Amino acid sequence: MNGLDEPGLRQLVETFYGRVRQDEVLGPIFNDAVEDWPHHFTQLTAFWSSVMLGSGRYKGQPVPAHAKHKARIEEWMFDRWLGIWQATTDELMEPRAAAALQDKAARIAESLKLALFFRIRDPQRPEPYKTTAVWDQDTLPQAIRNEHRTKEGAWGLLRVLEGKARLVFVDPPRAVEVAPGQPGVIQPQEPHHVELDGPVRMQVEFYKEHPLGAKGAAGHG
Repeated sequence: MNGLDEPGLRQLVETFYGRVRQDEVLGPIFNDAVEDWPHHFTQLTAFWSSVMLGSGRYKGQPVPAHAKHKARIEEWMFDRWLGIWQATTDELMEPRAAAALQDKAARIAESLKLALFFRIRDPQRPEPYKTTAVWDQDTLPQAIRNEHRTKEGAWGLLRVLEGKARLVFVDPPRAVEVAPGQPGVIQPQEPHHVELDGPVRMQVEFYKEHPLGAKGAAGHG
């Protein structure tokens, strides 16, 4: 496990972007955008060094760099990027370092989305009070595959970062397909389980109110 230092960040950057380059959605975008990967690794290591260590080594401008490829970028792709980042930081970094890197990446992603898509965050949309780890088809807990329910007063939001999953509810009986950009809402104490048909990367967010805000609550009324 690595700590927050220059060698650890370099290994993280190279491993992470190696995985991004292999991703079926993100890979083509990054591979077309980057001509010199060794140089890019150096730039990105400098970026994370500046962000996490305060080194001041990064001199670039992230927003214009991403804006050049805006035509190929959709908002839900940031969730996919964050899913790979979380899995890689959890694997390579010490727990406290991984958590700090994940929090910073989420903030950066939100800033980039605002800059690229000019959308102000809806103040009626609540923030989750808890988010699970990113699971795949091998690490998804059996408890999630079995019938279960959230605790009293807790809403769930199933997000799929890659692949697809199916939320199966008991009363009334129904199944909801969940895919990237199409999350599934779970009401408090609503019996359900998750089914998979193939490879997937997913996580669950928990809220104290409807996760889609007032409009979502009205839709459930």
